[in-house]
Amino acid sequence: MGILAWVVLGLLAGAIARAIYPGHQGLGILGTMVLGIIGAVVGGFIANIFVPGAAAGLTIPGVIVAVLGAIITLFIYYAVTKRTA
Repeated sequence: MGILAWVVLGLLAGAIARAIYPGHQGLGILGTMVLGIIGAVVGGFIANIFVPGAAAGLTIPGVIVAVLGAIITLFIYYAVTKRTA
């Protein structure tokens, strides 16, 4: 997947995850992209453990996996830093 597709997927997944996750995260557009890209990696890793090759790329299942990964990433970040959203 090209770098532009990663940025688009990251922005989309990060924005959706921030909308779903309760509270105020205080991230800008760059933070949202990074959150989404990390979420895509985390979600893709977890999805490949259960179903190899299940969700990859800029597809509907790929976006869903990236959003779930971004939500998991937000949860872990706030649990480690002990900040409230």
